[in-house]
Amino acid sequence: MPPIELGPARPVGAVDMRQVRNAAGRQQGADRPDTAAPAVTISDARDPGPVPIDAERVALIRKAVESGTYPIVPAKVADEIIAAGLLLRKQK
Repeated sequence: MPPIELGPARPVGAVDMRQVRNAAGRQQGADRPDTAAPAVTISDARDPGPVPIDAERVALIRKAVESGTYPIVPAKVADEIIAAGLLLRKQK
């Protein structure tokens, strides 16, 4: 297998704004600021809303964990981790 060549390494440092180009190809920087920047419009179409959290149940579980009475079964925890991993896999 042939080696993969990445090219010369460049030093990491601050960005030289004189070299930055915007999407239209015009150069922008300290010497030529972009005055025609488009305004960003925020849409609520994909906003899922508030997260449904049962505060009483959270307090009950937190109290049980602190007192050491919350039942943790390692086999059940492992099964749930495996199930979550299976759900996240891409279908071929």
